[in-house]
Amino acid sequence: MKLNLLSLVSGIALTTIAFTASAQKAYKEGSISYTATVMGTNVDSKMYFKGDSSSTSGKQGPASFKTIMAKGGDYLAILIDVPVANMKKAAIATPAELEEAKDSEPSFTFTPTSETKVINGFNCKKVTAKDDKTGKSYDVWVTNDFTVPVNVLTKYFASAGGFPIQFTTVQMGQEISMSVKSISDEKVPAGTFSVPADFDKITLTDLKNMRGGH
Repeated sequence: MKLNLLSLVSGIALTTIAFTASAQKAYKEGSISYTATVMGTNVDSKMYFKGDSSSTSGKQGPASFKTIMAKGGDYLAILIDVPVANMKKAAIATPAELEEAKDSEPSFTFTPTSETKVINGFNCKKVTAKDDKTGKSYDVWVTNDFTVPVNVLTKYFASAGGFPIQFTTVQMGQEISMSVKSISDEKVPAGTFSVPADFDKITLTDLKNMRGGH
């Protein structure tokens, strides 16, 4: 009986160690699949990441889009491709536009809670994020199952206590609800973080004006 009990305890311990080891996987390169909700419309997107660079792409209606962040946030480009309109635009942020964008970014204070749940297979805990600039609060579900370098979608949540799985982010002043569906350590395709030569290069201000200034 003692031997069986010892074997059982040892088995549980080994299982726990194995789970902890896998739960703490550190991704350096790979991809994350998201579902984004923008103004009530769900959009599937995929992010590639490697080092301090990330690229998020997806489709909405006839348009394909990609957002590239590199050099630790000192480089930002938004690519729009609308084949039916024969339009390919790459809005590349100027240093002044990057500074202006930083001024409008949310500044979150995070408060952990005791609530937990599993989201798409990830063990999550709820954190309340309050934007000190607007006073608005958001629920953020984070996981410690793995770590990923900070990217264009998660840079506001670096102090949230884990990787955000279900959260609301702000892009160019617009709130976007995000949910992680899966993560992979696949290799990033060549050219992912560069702007193709056939795209017309404009500024972020030009892009905002094309959207009616919003």
